[in-house]
Amino acid sequence: MTVMLVGAVAFAGVVAAAAVWLRQDALIYFPSDTVPSAADVGLPEAEPLTVRTTDELDLDAWYVPAEGDPVGAVLVLHGNAGDRADRAPLAIALRERGLASLLLDYRGFGGNPGTPSQQGLLNDAEAAAVALERHSGLDRDRLVYFGESLGSAPAAWLASRRPPAAVVLRSPFPNLTEIGRRRFPWLPVEWLLRDQYPLASWIVDYEGPLLVIAGERDRLILVSDSQRVVNAAGGAARLLVVPDAGHNDLELLAGATVLDGITAFLRDDAGLPVRDAPAS
Repeated sequence: MTVMLVGAVAFAGVVAAAAVWLRQDALIYFPSDTVPSAADVGLPEAEPLTVRTTDELDLDAWYVPAEGDPVGAVLVLHGNAGDRADRAPLAIALRERGLASLLLDYRGFGGNPGTPSQQGLLNDAEAAAVALERHSGLDRDRLVYFGESLGSAPAAWLASRRPPAAVVLRSPFPNLTEIGRRRFPWLPVEWLLRDQYPLASWIVDYEGPLLVIAGERDRLILVSDSQRVVNAAGGAARLLVVPDAGHNDLELLAGATVLDGITAFLRDDAGLPVRDAPAS
């Protein structure tokens, strides 16, 4: 009976591992199929932009111009869920401060063609950086990469290849394997996971200014995870912890603490003359 029980448990483990292997993309990526119009989310100024990748996909994006002459431009690489419209509050705040932005949807997100994967998202990020540089007319020393959660990994990889003026990573993690191991402690995640996003090993090769933002009450990406990214950074890095903020809270995307922190960081560390927020 004991042998039979052990065999049954082992078989159940194999079945569970196989299920995770087969469905892992559905456990990582949660794209929306359609995107509201830019005007409907408060961005009537947004310009539709097509980003062409090296593997010949055409991805829809929005270019949001700054108010007045731009002091810089921000590439926004969102997390593993939703679409570019969800990041409209950030783009509005950046616009008011004199920063243009490009809101990209990855392959498979927001009705874009293709299927998301680690290599796919890296391709998408690089293509978007090229498009932003070209469309904004700004040199790379006036560009900023903003990566949110999963998007912080492509931002870190991109920074190691095409260094910008500064990088902002919101809720970054050392690598996705560790996050998966915490969620599925009974599985050999490091053997099963195809897309491991080794962010910490990428950020080592970026030597420019880095701001890491973490939510005090984030239970998905812990403050300690983001601190390890700061520790791994190849250049000067600072950590901003947002009090009482959870992973999906608006405060962690475009709250006053985040926006004031980004403004001060870009002025002090990147030398960009970012404007103050308009008086309410």
